[in-house]
Amino acid sequence: MKRRFRALALASMAASTCASAETNNVTATGFTVTQAREVNAPPEKVWASLTHVEDWWSGAHTWSGKASNLSFDLRAGGCWCEKWEGASVLHGTVAFIQEGKVLRFYANLGPLQDRATNGVLTFALGVAKEKTMLKVIYRVAGAPDAGLQELAPAADKVIGEQVGRLVKLAETGKAD
Repeated sequence: MKRRFRALALASMAASTCASAETNNVTATGFTVTQAREVNAPPEKVWASLTHVEDWWSGAHTWSGKASNLSFDLRAGGCWCEKWEGASVLHGTVAFIQEGKVLRFYANLGPLQDRATNGVLTFALGVAKEKTMLKVIYRVAGAPDAGLQELAPAADKVIGEQVGRLVKLAETGKAD
């Protein structure tokens, strides 16, 4: 079963173009953002980059204004946290980690935090045709009055920007 799932996941990643983005299933109660990228770096380097959020997440999309205040505690139940002078925020909780392959968070990012939503953010790595493939999926669901239809385009833009920065970091050593 695990091999079949892994083969299907890699096949779907290989079928994606070098870079693709899609926001779908947009309704009053949810949306899905999908980003698929081919990365010109070995999977180990992409994973190492991914696990250091402070190096690739934009400070413009933090509460403190500084990405250096971000950290991942890479274990099930671990915190994706931001801490600064007298304040802190939980961006997400590690739901699943398979080193070198999958990192998944329960995450209500930014304005989703106070709207009683449920978000799941997954980063999946694979190799197809000797290329590193990165697929990022952010699924968000909530009550009809959460305004998710209006937030979907912004979430797509923010996730796309962060994925681009992660890819650039893995490929060049710098996210900017």
